[in-house]
Amino acid sequence: MAKSEIKTKPTKASVKDYLDAIKDPFRKKDCKEIVKMMKAVTGKNPVMWGASLVGFGKVRQVYSTGREVDWIVMGLASRKDSISLYLTCDLIQMEKELETLGAHKRGVGCLYIKKLEDVHMPTFKKLLRTSVKLAGKNTAK
Repeated sequence: MAKSEIKTKPTKASVKDYLDAIKDPFRKKDCKEIVKMMKAVTGKNPVMWGASLVGFGKVRQVYSTGREVDWIVMGLASRKDSISLYLTCDLIQMEKELETLGAHKRGVGCLYIKKLEDVHMPTFKKLLRTSVKLAGKNTAK
């Protein structure tokens, strides 16, 4: 099937401006720290995708319907209630690590945390490294 267009695409917007605009100083600090970690594990510079998603790298995502899109390897967004972490893999494969992560919620490829101090940092960093290795290797649902 041909590559489909998605609404959220890379932009020329400033990642620094996005992060600096986060009002809560603790959330801002956590997001900046996560950006550093994601840059280190992906080896890619952050790029704004749309108005509110900081993305790293690009991978072809293939859905069970045959739809194909280019998407981020990983990224984050500061949302109203939490920091949304986009890990382009199936988190079920990391069930053991998630048991020791600490306070979080999750979707198939998204992890939601309130603040970094709520999570076990060695486990968090391992999740980031593992998700880079798994990115794009699974068919999305």
